[in-house]
Amino acid sequence: MPVINRIAGYEEEMTGWRRHLHQHPELGFDCVKTAGFVVDKLREFGIEEIHEGIAQTGVVAIIEGRGEGPVIGLRADMDALPMDETSGVDWASTVPGKMHACGHDGHTTMLLGAAKYLAETRNFAGRVALIFQPAEEGEGGGRVMVEEGIMDRFGIREVYGIHNMPGIAEGEFALTPGPLLASVDTFYVDIQGVGGHGAMPAQTKDPIMAAVTMVQALQTIVSRNVEALERVVLSVTQIHSGSADNVIPDTAQIVGTVRAFNPAMRDLVERRMQAIVEAQAAAFEMSATLTYDRGYPPTVNHADQAGFAAKVARDVVGEARVDAEARPIMAAEDFAYMLEARPGAYLFLGQGETAGVHHPAYDFNDRIAPVGASFFARLVETAQPAGT
Repeated sequence: MPVINRIAGYEEEMTGWRRHLHQHPELGFDCVKTAGFVVDKLREFGIEEIHEGIAQTGVVAIIEGRGEGPVIGLRADMDALPMDETSGVDWASTVPGKMHACGHDGHTTMLLGAAKYLAETRNFAGRVALIFQPAEEGEGGGRVMVEEGIMDRFGIREVYGIHNMPGIAEGEFALTPGPLLASVDTFYVDIQGVGGHGAMPAQTKDPIMAAVTMVQALQTIVSRNVEALERVVLSVTQIHSGSADNVIPDTAQIVGTVRAFNPAMRDLVERRMQAIVEAQAAAFEMSATLTYDRGYPPTVNHADQAGFAAKVARDVVGEARVDAEARPIMAAEDFAYMLEARPGAYLFLGQGETAGVHHPAYDFNDRIAPVGASFFARLVETAQPAGT
């Protein structure tokens, strides 16, 4: 069964919603206007049970089906990124330093489209919990919503989400059972040396030299301590030190990220980093402190729910347009916390050959919004058919 005709008829309206959201991006938990827009639309659709202020600006709305049944959760993220837009589209961000560079405006629109259809038809049993989440981009709004008890409070049995994906053909779905996205940890190494004149290095303890050797040594963790069949990435992304060409500074800082699918690998990397930082600092007669911040866990699809989601996706776009054994990627996603709390699945929806997510020229492809909305709607109707 293709895209639902009724939802296809919403395309122009959905495009308007999405472009409005794109012009008015908000960051982190501060999604006040975005949440207000969502609530206004939900009320227009005739949805009466709307819960606001979850994780500060998150929204959970409940649609009642026909008769008794379970509760299925559908999630969309709402926040933008702190960057300037260069897309040049007429609906570009009107807020300097903020833009929807990851398509959360599109995700919100897809869930709103599904909400409108489900509220009109109610051709399902039980209830649907529509989860509009703030603060996916690094602040863990999904974790906060789970900690604030949305799964138990609303009786959610299973939960599903979608992320657009540039580089996958427009309108195609990709997912896999098991790990789909990696965990993300951030590390900071603060080195304390002794500064002095750049012409007299023997009178100093140069933290830049220590930082350089540490960076090289840290790269051996993946190549020499991690089993070859494990998937781990350790990237140093920042080095900060110094202020003048003729001054050896007192301090240096190294910052980076670690990605993995296996929790045991996170433990191994942290342990080896600690040993390397301590030993390298000692070799240069300095002190150094490692701060290792655990971020989002891996996003792990439950096998049964991933199989079911793939079946529904095939019903919407056809057998040939669903990759149910997609390669995992090393990016991270706080939907992971919802999948730790309840069975469910996360899918990629192809955006086509566009600028990548987190790129200043990115813009969500409005043509895929009815596809995502149809998937959400068909998922509910298939999982919880009316009259059973």
